[in-house]
Amino acid sequence: MLLFILRRSGVMLLTALCVTFIVFFLTNLGPNLEKLAKSEGSVRMTDAEVTSWLDRNGFARPMILRYGEWLGVVPGWTREAEDGGLRGRCIDGLLPAGSPPPATFCGVLQGDFGESTVFKAPVGDVISERLALTGKLMFWVMVVMVPSALLVGVLAGMREGSRTDRTLSTFSIATTATPEYVSGVVLVVLFASSTAGLSPLFKEWGLIEGRTILKGSAASAAENATFENFALPVLTMALYGMGYIARMTRASMAEVMTAQYIRTARLKGVSFKNIVIKHALRNALIAPFTVIMLQFPWLLTGVVIVETLFNYKGFGWTLVQAASNNDIELLLSCSVVAVAVVLVTQLISDIGYVFLNPRIRIA
Repeated sequence: MLLFILRRSGVMLLTALCVTFIVFFLTNLGPNLEKLAKSEGSVRMTDAEVTSWLDRNGFARPMILRYGEWLGVVPGWTREAEDGGLRGRCIDGLLPAGSPPPATFCGVLQGDFGESTVFKAPVGDVISERLALTGKLMFWVMVVMVPSALLVGVLAGMREGSRTDRTLSTFSIATTATPEYVSGVVLVVLFASSTAGLSPLFKEWGLIEGRTILKGSAASAAENATFENFALPVLTMALYGMGYIARMTRASMAEVMTAQYIRTARLKGVSFKNIVIKHALRNALIAPFTVIMLQFPWLLTGVVIVETLFNYKGFGWTLVQAASNNDIELLLSCSVVAVAVVLVTQLISDIGYVFLNPRIRIA
């Protein structure tokens, strides 16, 4: 097991380096750097002024060298300013002449993610704050999605081909086939519109005090999450993800129910309830476990649409702001977080699969 983890960790490290370099290369293309120079300087800058600005701020250096500086494995650049001071990657502002030498390395490995040009704050602080908000959303989505999906999948797979199976399978396919931006809008119309959906009826019948059943914006949920302002984004994401898990659980459960040891248990007179709970359920959950673990990276990057739709200022909303405003440092840090979450969840999924499946562990 230790050798397996070490080998997987090495592959993860290599994958992370390749993916982050690709993202670094794409975000540091010429047009993006020109846009950054004009946004930080002046929109009326000439081409010569743009070139001069990029050279003064270290963006004219070779791509591979700048990638090493960003990682923190190559010393940061320094240069003398026109007024005699010292500027550089590892220097905050202008360092007066004669001051002690600055730090040599300042990159991701040293915990320095740079400064956000949009939020005017350290990228690390922005990312940690927004990740906490998205983590709260992900937690409640998993609480709603996973038990519901497993219940639907197990009920559908217990009696393959029955009316219950067909009904629940149709529901699962419908939820997965409906994009979040569609289901989100539908839910807003149903529960958060004062002129359409169920809210006018509930108001007329005296069942609600406000104008709507739920709020269509989750902006206030960042400070104080309640059922009223947090239910719609959670339900939107849970509906989209639960269909896939339910379908995988249903297929796995249906396969297990036809296994030889299940037939033997039936012939011995074991009750159907005990067969499902004691014999079939554990083996049926091996495949869905991997799918459930892969929902974490999907939730982290898939919240882009939901957080933008409901104005919830979490990680996905921050990623949109970084991409829209060409915030290179923030965009790179978001990619690092996303890559790390994907790789770690895959490693946990592989390890958990080995523990759940004795055949793989023995082999």
